[in-house]
Amino acid sequence: MGKRALLVIDMLNDFVLEGAPLEVPETRKVIPAIKKEIERARSEGEPVIYICDAHEPDDSEFERFGWPKHAVKGTKGAQVVDELRPGKDDIVIEKTTYSGFYNTKLQSTLEALGVDTVRLTGCVTHICVLFTASDAVLRGYNVEVYRAGVAGLSPEDHEAGLRIMKNVLGAKII
Repeated sequence: MGKRALLVIDMLNDFVLEGAPLEVPETRKVIPAIKKEIERARSEGEPVIYICDAHEPDDSEFERFGWPKHAVKGTKGAQVVDELRPGKDDIVIEKTTYSGFYNTKLQSTLEALGVDTVRLTGCVTHICVLFTASDAVLRGYNVEVYRAGVAGLSPEDHEAGLRIMKNVLGAKII
């Protein structure tokens, strides 16, 4: 195995905090596991990359997909939750849709770091985690999904996302 990077996907105030516009309550339960995984990655010299929704106030995604306005650039809602705040050596990549690869610098960043395996954490299992996993696989990366560190909108959708990543994409669920 080559080099692995840890991806922390959308652990933002607008998804995690109680009463947030696009609250995913299960995200609060996975914070300790993600924090532990971040500490592990840093101690082993693995890059930690935060993939963060960052929308314009009039982003067409809100209307197109029916999502409430969330993670608007420059707002508190678009910031990573305090418990998982990026460190000085961590990388933050903004995205405007489900996949962490779509119109971002994620692939060029991974290439520059010599990464061939991505370990995914964050939310939402069956949306942003799934679509990032799909794009990673299609680009030739090995994908690991840290089960204790991902959260879905419902148990059924969460399990469906994990099943698709494992059975269709060949991701390793750890």
